[in-house]
Amino acid sequence: MDRALAELLPLSRTRIQSLIAAGKVTVDGVAVRRPSEPVSPGAVVEVAEERRREPTMEPEAIPLAILFEDEDCLVVDKPAGLVVHPGAGHPSGTLVHALLHHRPEVAGVGEERRAGLVHRLDKETSGCLLVAKNDRAHRFLSEQFAGRTVAKTYWAFVWGHMRGTEGVLDRPIGRAKHDRQRMTTRGHRARAALTRWRVLERWAVADWVEARPETGRTHQVRVHLAEAGHPLLGDTRYGGGAARAKGFQGPERAIARRAAELAARHALHARGLAFDPMSGAARVEVTSPLPADLEELRAALRGEA
Repeated sequence: MDRALAELLPLSRTRIQSLIAAGKVTVDGVAVRRPSEPVSPGAVVEVAEERRREPTMEPEAIPLAILFEDEDCLVVDKPAGLVVHPGAGHPSGTLVHALLHHRPEVAGVGEERRAGLVHRLDKETSGCLLVAKNDRAHRFLSEQFAGRTVAKTYWAFVWGHMRGTEGVLDRPIGRAKHDRQRMTTRGHRARAALTRWRVLERWAVADWVEARPETGRTHQVRVHLAEAGHPLLGDTRYGGGAARAKGFQGPERAIARRAAELAARHALHARGLAFDPMSGAARVEVTSPLPADLEELRAALRGEA
């Protein structure tokens, strides 16, 4: 069945197999039970496949906070939960759509569907994001990222206590072999990755950490901290979910449970960016205030709420 449908339809065998598993393929009105089921001549096969919406590049009036702007670029304060650019599963409602509304001149700058984006942040990460307003600025700023002269600062809330008060995490990062959505220091085609860190505050069940990645690997801060044994609160992909609270005893368990309830997303904030502007003016340093949800989490960890 899966081979026959792969020849007849513009779908991969993997996609067809998942549709069969979901009961979306029927023969003469009866659901197919397994991909290896034989096909008989004259049978009527129906496949219920939802047509995916193609991403659009229409401007959308999504609120956008701007932290810095000059003639060539701007730094936006991305809220948690906002996808950066359109793609599979997110054809609209992204930061790019908001940029096209607020700053139409970014259309077509840089890569297709990127609207001037020089780098990216995960959907649930909040904070500073740099956008170029013309192609010359995009090349100029991209070269700074490639040359590692852009200083990136993140604030992270991690389970447990880091070993010491500051240090360096220097392990290559690549994509996990059996999970394309997950990165690891034991990944396929791992590339060099270095993160400097220091503890800002230490509490009963968690540390508030400042992380300064010198490279720009996908999920770098999350992976490095998780594989050091201290995943971010709320980071279910890398072991920082609510189950982590069960490892604490006595009064600490109540604090951990409350913190886990408040960590509705991974507790990571792009606190600041420092870069050289194309104008030749003094180096620009931009910071984003801690958003309200992480303020509430910090207060709970401090025992203030």
